[in-house]
Amino acid sequence: MGAGCVYPAGVQTIGSQLQAKGLTWRSYGEDMGNSRPAPAACRHPDVNGQDSTEAQRPNDAFAGRHVPFIYFHSVIDDASNCAAHVVDLKALPADLSTATGTPNYVFITPNLCHDGHDSTCQQREKGGLPGIDEFLSTWIPRITGSPAYRDGGLINIIFDESGSDDAACCAEMPGPDSPLPGQGGPGGGRTGAVLISPFIAPGTVVSTAYNHYSLLRTEEDIFGLSHLGFAGADGLTTFGSDVFTRPQGLTPPPSTHRVKRCRTVRVTKRVRRHGRLRKIKVKRRRCHSVTLPG
Repeated sequence: MGAGCVYPAGVQTIGSQLQAKGLTWRSYGEDMGNSRPAPAACRHPDVNGQDSTEAQRPNDAFAGRHVPFIYFHSVIDDASNCAAHVVDLKALPADLSTATGTPNYVFITPNLCHDGHDSTCQQREKGGLPGIDEFLSTWIPRITGSPAYRDGGLINIIFDESGSDDAACCAEMPGPDSPLPGQGGPGGGRTGAVLISPFIAPGTVVSTAYNHYSLLRTEEDIFGLSHLGFAGADGLTTFGSDVFTRPQGLTPPPSTHRVKRCRTVRVTKRVRRHGRLRKIKVKRRRCHSVTLPG
């Protein structure tokens, strides 16, 4: 695969796969544009250089190591293409405003406070689990309320490692340059995930063991892409009917239409004539609206 931390230009990402198929993608990093003169988009350390985003800076808790796309020469070597696809999280609200403006594939990286990594924060933000809750309570409603999500969207809330476990699952193999990616073991340990979609019934609980390559392979299958790296391993299980428990999605409300119905009625009206009250019959037209199916 090559030496160092950046994969050679010939190694694809799911982003390059999507572009080759005419589909769109974007990676959104929180605080990416908060440390000028550092780039506001496609921000990454110089190759063979020191990463200045290892720790928080004033008003900047961006962590480049949590944005996978900047570790591929196939992404960062094309500066304009990278700047169009690896952007600050501030760009997401405008993209979500229309279905056509929302990329087919979105990867969101919270900052060091909101990803639960740091328990304390320099700026006035919560860290640890409260930081995660704050981030999700802000962004998940924005996403689920967007036109693109309502049209068959899927949200994957994923953790990359556990706090005290370095085991691996599902016959997962270590990468070519990382014989012990868990430092003391072959993996990142047992983690959980939360998935939200019109195709998943609320309250669904899954006990099947999956790994991160299962997620990648599932996403590639959704878009009709080939399988990258270990996502193509023989026997790897993709998310199945235990996850997608509502295959028909949300049932749209039945179509209806409103019609106006009228009828003529006779009513009695009191009038005063020549100083005397008299009752007379008059015709009136009364109408009302009704809702009908179809």
